[in-house]
Amino acid sequence: MKEGKLKGCLRLFLSFFRIGAFTFGGGYAMIPLIQKEAVEKRAWMTDDDILDIVAIAESTPGPIAINAATFIGSRVAGFWGALCATLGVVLPSFAIILAISFALREFADIKPVKYAFMGIRAGVLALIIKALITMYKKCPKNAVSYIVIGASFVLAAFVKAELLLIISGCAVFGLISFLIAERRNRA
Repeated sequence: MKEGKLKGCLRLFLSFFRIGAFTFGGGYAMIPLIQKEAVEKRAWMTDDDILDIVAIAESTPGPIAINAATFIGSRVAGFWGALCATLGVVLPSFAIILAISFALREFADIKPVKYAFMGIRAGVLALIIKALITMYKKCPKNAVSYIVIGASFVLAAFVKAELLLIISGCAVFGLISFLIAERRNRA
């Protein structure tokens, strides 16, 4: 591996290690940090790229943060970049969960620990809402988008439909809308 590529892989690993180590709440809570690191700080991607990556990462099997890290790493430095970014985002969680699993049995009933976890949950909710607002700002503002958003929300929240079916249905709906728009533009 060339020295420049090695530095790029190390930078990917350290960036995603930091994201993985200091973000609680899973992939959706990591999206704002991934966007800040990959777009604002490192200029590896654009905001539109991040929106596309989130859509792809949600549509493919596996955790969204791991999928996003793998995709960004691949775009930046190929296979080795994907491997380094993926390991970077996974290792902190693995180590933390391993340590917590041993300690939690002993301390789970202690009131300060319970309150600490309540605080963490509230912070995670704020990060998820921030990700929602950021993605909404980047999403096209048209009737088709609002129909997809509304229908997806109702199906996920109230009907409890299978998420894979919802995502697949959204993709099909978007594709059909695009084809109809293309046909109108040609006519």
